[in-house]
Amino acid sequence: MSTLRHIILRLIELREQEGIHLTLLAVCPNSAAVLEAAVKVAARCHTPMLFAATLNQVDRDGGYTGWTPAQFVAEMRRYAVRYGCTTPLYPCLDHGGPWLKDRHAQEKLPLDQAMHEVKLSLTACLEAGYALLHIDPTVDRTLPPGEAPLVPIVVERTVELIEHAEQERQRLNLPAVAYEVGTEEVHGGLVNFDNFVAFLDLLKARLEQRALMHAWPAFVVAQVGTDLHTTYFDPSAAQRLTEIVRPTGALLKGHYTDWVENPADYPRVGMGGANVGPEFTAAEFEALEALERREQRLCANRKLQPACFLAALEEAVVASDRWRKWLQPDEIGKPFAELTPARRRWLVQTGARYVWTAPKVIAAREQLYAHLSLVQADPHAYVVESVARSIERYIDAFNLYDAATLLG
Repeated sequence: MSTLRHIILRLIELREQEGIHLTLLAVCPNSAAVLEAAVKVAARCHTPMLFAATLNQVDRDGGYTGWTPAQFVAEMRRYAVRYGCTTPLYPCLDHGGPWLKDRHAQEKLPLDQAMHEVKLSLTACLEAGYALLHIDPTVDRTLPPGEAPLVPIVVERTVELIEHAEQERQRLNLPAVAYEVGTEEVHGGLVNFDNFVAFLDLLKARLEQRALMHAWPAFVVAQVGTDLHTTYFDPSAAQRLTEIVRPTGALLKGHYTDWVENPADYPRVGMGGANVGPEFTAAEFEALEALERREQRLCANRKLQPACFLAALEEAVVASDRWRKWLQPDEIGKPFAELTPARRRWLVQTGARYVWTAPKVIAAREQLYAHLSLVQADPHAYVVESVARSIERYIDAFNLYDAATLLG
């Protein structure tokens, strides 16, 4: 049994036997500052922490963070030593499935090649010591736009990827890992309650046929009302989905928990976990924005050339073309400069995670810190603490303060 699976069984035991409701937090490690802040919070709040890394963020090619899975885990452990963190930290794969890595979709890989690439990444995650793998074959680029794959197809590909991971785990003589299945995306076809039940029933049947029930998922992801533009968590839908999942021994997990209006409802209705990512990028962006305002005053006083960090960041986001994926219908086709100032700021803030590691952005950030260091002890620590405060909002809402004492 994986260590994370043990934690999940303990969550279920606490809820059913002692009436104690906790929801695990999964931080998306979309930058070094976010990873550092999350480990810092885990240490000072004495709580386990999950880190849900997508293949866009962390992969064999380095992803946009620059980390391979092994480098990501090494960084996590380095921060654990720095902050004296003794609570469990779980590196996890988020959205492991064909065409969920942007480059694979852009290159229009055929199904067999896309699945092959995912399998290679699953092996790399196992070798690095990941504790949980989210198996998510709910996108099918071979279908017409907007058409979702049928549930049996999703199940077959889910089982194929789990079977590969289990064969690799055994070949590498590694301990058990936990699995997560399903998706919050409408294109997965799992937001319909009937489809959700059909998916679970068929998944159980196929895992039994392949002698893989030991790999039954710890988490099942479903739509609970939130997405990148919607911030209300739907407790009634979540409770109904939780009641469907509970008899299977799994827990429900929500994605897109960023800026959610009612996070305290997550543990109340039995949610086992929740992913948060873009909100922490925004916290990092806003902290750097505040530091640039201070730097402008300092440079004016001392006759220094400002670092122009935000200008470098905007230039990198625009050059990346990533901002186009969030355009509203009336904005499509417009040059970035023709968008409103508010929309430009939002797009730069949201797209910043893709370009934190761009050389010009790194250089401008270093210059910003160097200027501020003339009067401020540690500008980087200010940024990390700003992200940490954002993370702690969920620690409190999910009843995770000192959760390690209960979870063991």
